[in-house]
Amino acid sequence: MNGTNPPPHRPIRSFIRREGRLTVAQQRALDELLPRFALTGTGAALDFPAVFGRVAPVTLEIGFGNGESLLEMAAAAPEQDFIGVEVHRPGVGHLLLGIEQRQLTNLRVVSEDAVPFLRERVPPQSLSRLLLFFPDPWHKTRHHKRRIVQTGFADLVAERLKPQGLWHLATDWAPYAEHMRGVLDAHPAFTALHQGSGENQRPAERPETKFERRGIRLAHAVFDLRYQRTQMNPESA
Repeated sequence: MNGTNPPPHRPIRSFIRREGRLTVAQQRALDELLPRFALTGTGAALDFPAVFGRVAPVTLEIGFGNGESLLEMAAAAPEQDFIGVEVHRPGVGHLLLGIEQRQLTNLRVVSEDAVPFLRERVPPQSLSRLLLFFPDPWHKTRHHKRRIVQTGFADLVAERLKPQGLWHLATDWAPYAEHMRGVLDAHPAFTALHQGSGENQRPAERPETKFERRGIRLAHAVFDLRYQRTQMNPESA
């Protein structure tokens, strides 16, 4: 040993950053609109009423893809506020163009890793909903450790949701749905609201997504798993 510190442990990421091709419009949106609507992924805890200029329920979606379903939800609920997290820059650009077109004021964007954002920037008991729709299922057994739904992540979500807050997950990969249920059914902070396996239980407030349509074309079953944050014991708060 030479007395130097060992290299820091690199956390396992649940995503691979696939840049893809940006259209001219998407690049313009990233250059001109992202500074107006972006929240940085790390730093001090946010004050949501200050961010949005009002007190309202806040929904966080992790991995919004091209943003179409998030735009639809935000437009349908102007009395609520929304934050979307996505590392895929073309998807971020597409969402920003939608914000501009629809003139939405209740939506902000994080173009960075969701886990540090959730840990550092989201205050405890501040979210009304957390949405995780069609995350990468990491099919191969050796990659299961990359799945975002793990007990440690569930602990973090539980800390950030308000009591009675909702964690809504969706997947078209049956083994991942089983994994999600295994993690969250055993977690003391969550109570399942869906029936049985959650298959074919898409609620009206969740728009159909691009990934979902692809899964349906491949004859995949779709699972909607909805978990409520249990009311915390005041002695443990």
